[in-house]
Amino acid sequence: MPNAQLYFITDQYYLDFPDEKLMKNKDVIDGVPHNRPCFFAFPDKQNPEIYWVVPISSKYEKYKRIEQSKIQKYGKCETIRFGTVLGRNTAFLIQNMCPATKKYLIAYIDKNNMPIRIDNRLAEDVSRNAQAVLAMAKRGAKVVFPDIFQIYRGLEQQLQSGKPHDRGER
Repeated sequence: MPNAQLYFITDQYYLDFPDEKLMKNKDVIDGVPHNRPCFFAFPDKQNPEIYWVVPISSKYEKYKRIEQSKIQKYGKCETIRFGTVLGRNTAFLIQNMCPATKKYLIAYIDKNNMPIRIDNRLAEDVSRNAQAVLAMAKRGAKVVFPDIFQIYRGLEQQLQSGKPHDRGER
């Protein structure tokens, strides 16, 4: 998968991993469903077949206020990062990230059929903060809304069952 690329999550993901805390897959605007949110994806360090996907929101001001509140309360905020996507200020919602595999990801492409990407510095910032948040979550902190570890285990099971077992036969 290309670095710093953006994706949408398939409807099947939400069927296979029902979790009310996952960001909803479709917004309805003027009665028409749209693929939203889009996600920034980066590979898991232990299992590169699994990706961590971080939703992106255009509600920049809303999340700036939330970030400021967290900074006042905790002295920092690693669960929300900010950057520019397609010329717009956006919020990367690490607090809403979840794991997925290629099977569930659809590339976000432009009208010229080119993948939409973000700046490598922004990708590094989001990835670094997401890794820190994952480390906190692994220690038991409630810093991510969905049950990411249950979904992760389900993805691992899918990957294991989808691979042929090596019985020494050639």
